[in-house]
Amino acid sequence: MKVLVTGGAGFIGGNFVHHMVNKYPDYEIVNLDLLTYAGNLETLKPVENKPNYKFVKGDIADRKFIFDLFEKEKFDIVVNFAAESHVDRSIENPEIFVKTNVLGTTTLLDASKEFNVKRYHQVSTDEVYGDLPLDRPDLFFTEETPLHTSSPYSSSKASADLFVMAYYRTFGLPVTISRCSNNYGPYHFPEKLIPLMISRALADESLPVYGKGENVRDWLHVHDHCEAIDLIIHKGNVGEVYNVGGHNERTNLEVVKTILKALDKPESLISYVTDRPGHDLRYAIDPAKLENELGWKPEYTFDTGIKMTIDWYLNNRDWWENIISGEYRDYYEKMYSNR
Repeated sequence: MKVLVTGGAGFIGGNFVHHMVNKYPDYEIVNLDLLTYAGNLETLKPVENKPNYKFVKGDIADRKFIFDLFEKEKFDIVVNFAAESHVDRSIENPEIFVKTNVLGTTTLLDASKEFNVKRYHQVSTDEVYGDLPLDRPDLFFTEETPLHTSSPYSSSKASADLFVMAYYRTFGLPVTISRCSNNYGPYHFPEKLIPLMISRALADESLPVYGKGENVRDWLHVHDHCEAIDLIIHKGNVGEVYNVGGHNERTNLEVVKTILKALDKPESLISYVTDRPGHDLRYAIDPAKLENELGWKPEYTFDTGIKMTIDWYLNNRDWWENIISGEYRDYYEKMYSNR
């Protein structure tokens, strides 16, 4: 089997590449990434010399490039992680989110249709459902929850999902979609909440928390997410959406305080800042369909997962310090310029 993983130099995509390369030595794993600001090939150091792994630099929205790549490689499975994903950035510049998340997805769908891909999997987000009220802890997102987006980011992801399902209905393309809650774990880009708080706390810098920190997120360890996608692409029913959640709801303030306590840093480092526009209140996923149909269960609770994640950042300071300094951008040139 030959598997194309787009966005495989990002956080979740990079972890998925690790998972697939190591679990399936007989598969060929091709990692396609444009290496924009959040793409980091240092994440792939542990697998870059494995015989079943290959990296290709390119843009999923570049139609000629994508069609040439598909014609050459003859992929069996496509897993699309490639996306602009930072909500704040989408508020500043929505256009690049449309280009990558919508046009890029339709380009991959067209190529998958043209070259008879056996399974196209779209990695989506629970943010396409909008948010839930803080005073209704009994409510959860299911696969039947209507799409109700809040930001340019989630709107672009919802649009991509609709195109994926349209290609299934119109062309019979064998597709699946997964919608996940907030991921955390190794190799998370330092602008995101958990790694940002860890790096700033270690430097005794202020920890910016939106509003009062009351917004609730359901945290999913990236390892559990990778296991779920693995199951879906091999055993999931074509044309279906699967929600992937961790049953680990925490307010943003609880997450920050957990990190400070683990690092033995004072809560006086917390700095409350003006809330972002349209900030969703609560995300919570019901993963019952995935559990009942495919037998998936998360391995990590938030308490065990966050401890391991903090330890990883403490033991891999070079990785995230290179990002903060900007040196990570030089890795591609060092590794691939002469190949």
